[in-house]
Amino acid sequence: MSGPDLAGWNQYEYTAADLTRTVYRKGEGTAVIVIHEIPGITPKVQAFAEKVVERGHTVFMPSLVGTPGKAPAVPYLMQSMLKVCVAKEFATWALRSTSPAIGFLRALAKEAHAECGGPGVGAVGMCFSGGFALAMMVDDTMVAPVLSQPSMPFAVGTARSADIGVSDADLARISERAANGCEVLGLRFSHDSFVPDARWANLEAALGDRFIAVTLDSAPGNAHGHKEKAHSVLTEDLDDRDGTPTRAALDQVLDFFDAKLAADAG
Repeated sequence: MSGPDLAGWNQYEYTAADLTRTVYRKGEGTAVIVIHEIPGITPKVQAFAEKVVERGHTVFMPSLVGTPGKAPAVPYLMQSMLKVCVAKEFATWALRSTSPAIGFLRALAKEAHAECGGPGVGAVGMCFSGGFALAMMVDDTMVAPVLSQPSMPFAVGTARSADIGVSDADLARISERAANGCEVLGLRFSHDSFVPDARWANLEAALGDRFIAVTLDSAPGNAHGHKEKAHSVLTEDLDDRDGTPTRAALDQVLDFFDAKLAADAG
């Protein structure tokens, strides 16, 4: 059952691609798939999803790992990290490979689009799921992909640091869609070791000028007080005050969904 903070959300079990997960649904309007970070659907992940709902979208938020509504703490983070590392559906370490969980998310997106209508769906992935929205772009249904601190495969070694977490066949299709006009919004902090410069450069090479790259300064002594280890742009490291870089990034994501999912988009 959902905790008190998720009491206003409808929940149901959804099965596709040999996975069954609980999906939390709220809102009216075009569909946005919110894919949580480690350790799970935390209060701040939910707060972000609520902002998407407030913009007039229907959010579908699958629980892939962790306890929905539970706040992050070191033991909980480590427990969820371990599950992600060993679970075959996430392919955490694989090179040039699309995570098996993407089949589940693509099916969910297609069903959400059929239910909610509009020109397509949006999606945002965060941290270990940061690149999932990119992989979902194989389908024409995905018209507003957002990659927030895409961290898979985990950046151990040169090859994994540069890898963007999709198979060669999927990357060819994604590049084709980008060449035909589908834009991708990416967010990261400049000194986030989970999102190396080489990975960012590969995304820019694959997507060209369709990649809207947002890099927030987290160098030591930066003017906005971002921690050097800042990671979660839209959640844990979000400063929601007007005029801050993270607030501007949040607004850019919400505006991106509004523009791409509008009835006359495209």
